[in-house]
Amino acid sequence: MGWSDELEADLLMGVRSMNKLDYAMEKLSDNGFKLTNKRHKMLNILMQEDRYLSAKDVQEKMLEHFRGISPDTIYRNLYTFVDLGLVEVTELEGERIFRFSCDLHDDHHHHHFICTDCGNTKELEDCPMSYFSGQLPNCEIKSHRFEIFGLCENCSHH
Repeated sequence: MGWSDELEADLLMGVRSMNKLDYAMEKLSDNGFKLTNKRHKMLNILMQEDRYLSAKDVQEKMLEHFRGISPDTIYRNLYTFVDLGLVEVTELEGERIFRFSCDLHDDHHHHHFICTDCGNTKELEDCPMSYFSGQLPNCEIKSHRFEIFGLCENCSHH
């Protein structure tokens, strides 16, 4: 079954935002990468989960569909996705975690609250940079990342 057949099956299952998956596969192709079933499934897993996952979490979910898939394959594809802007990466307790990018089609600037237990995220619309930029006179800020870590509503009640 090709990636387009799998895409059609996912659409039939009612997966939301499938246009993001189409865009991601197109971006891979435009950058010279083969459109493989493994890449499609990995992106689909990240999109469906809609939360941060470790590479090990991704590998466990991929093993349900591709027996024997190696950690090297998982890491190589995750970092390809990161380099292309399809997947976001951050670090939690010394481990890199990944999620499907929130803003593939636009430059909607926001930050995240990330649950340290389940990996769920919430978008934070306000940016604290105006506060900090006043404390950095004569500095040229190239980029920034602001994340808050804690327990979400569900995890804090368990």
